[in-house]
Amino acid sequence: MNTNQKIKALIPELTDWRHKLHAWPETAFEEVRTAEFVAQKLASFGLKVETGIAGTGVVGTLERGSSGKPAIGLRADMDALDIQEEGDLPYRSENPGKMHACGHDGHTTMLLGAARLLSESDDFNGTVHFIFQPAEENEGGGGAMVRDGLFKRFPVKAVFGLHNFPILPLGVFAICDGPMMAAFDIFDIHLKGTGGHAAMPQLGRDPIVAAAHLINQFQSIVSRNLDPVQASVISVTQIHGGTTYNIIPDDVVLTGTTRHFQAHIQDTIQTRMGEIIDGVSKSMGVKIDFSYERRYPAVVNSSDETRAAIEAAKQTAGPDKVMTNMPPVMGSEDFAFMLQEKPGAYIAVGAGEPKAGGMLHQSRYDFNDALLPVGVAYWQTLVKNWQSAQR
Repeated sequence: MNTNQKIKALIPELTDWRHKLHAWPETAFEEVRTAEFVAQKLASFGLKVETGIAGTGVVGTLERGSSGKPAIGLRADMDALDIQEEGDLPYRSENPGKMHACGHDGHTTMLLGAARLLSESDDFNGTVHFIFQPAEENEGGGGAMVRDGLFKRFPVKAVFGLHNFPILPLGVFAICDGPMMAAFDIFDIHLKGTGGHAAMPQLGRDPIVAAAHLINQFQSIVSRNLDPVQASVISVTQIHGGTTYNIIPDDVVLTGTTRHFQAHIQDTIQTRMGEIIDGVSKSMGVKIDFSYERRYPAVVNSSDETRAAIEAAKQTAGPDKVMTNMPPVMGSEDFAFMLQEKPGAYIAVGAGEPKAGGMLHQSRYDFNDALLPVGVAYWQTLVKNWQSAQR
């Protein structure tokens, strides 16, 4: 069989794996059953397997030949989301309040499929580390794996990642050199005023009015303190305060997120938010506690590895199905932690037009199984091309 025939023959098994993974979604650092499934599959392919990295992370190592060539790392994420799945899929979530709403079940399956076929192949020479990480959603499992010695225990010259994009046509790849996904920070603000009767606001210190000033002035940071051609976002996403119509509360809580691609923008946003908070606090007589947490760095693709990803994508899907100048997006990805340590590239691949309600992070989303062989082919091609180029 040639490569395409082997992938085609594996499709029923890939689909079965994906559906099993979809049925038992596990969230950040709780991917015990998923990790066991991955480790068992990798071991059955004859790979060396290490488990328990950053809790539930798994790495399978495939070695071919004895050339001493540097290793390549391929990464897939395993975790699900805290969403109640809707719909009537025969393999729908068995875990109430949890579902694979971002396609990590598909990502895991595609990398397992590549490991399976590469383990049966003799036409490349080198070492591949298949990295299955926990807790991509919100909790920074990629960073946790790095801190747990991922690249010291499994040295690589470069590391690569992939994510499905339902908004792109099926099998169309998209990537760009340099910043591709934004850094992700969060903030919490607690305003402490003096409540009272809503008919006599002069007797108190209204934290709701102070919160409104903060929200409005935060938007001036992007429009007046930052270069308009350098993208950034400040979004207040929660407001909590008050209990009824005629009482001014003592407290209001605001939370939100900021997004940006460059460290100096991140510094400016955090500094200006603090300055605005201090000003509003003094001018309105309200005590304000401010917490700002830098969560995920930006995903920044390196040039050589981007070219390698593009070439593998073109060989997989055809040159007309590869976008090489994808506009950066404000979404975030903790693969960024791995790219801070090693050169590499992160690529998007289209999953086809989504069904109604079927976008990422929505309760009716389901990974498109037609993408499984495309992902397997991409990983295989990337490994063989990359290893053949090493000296």
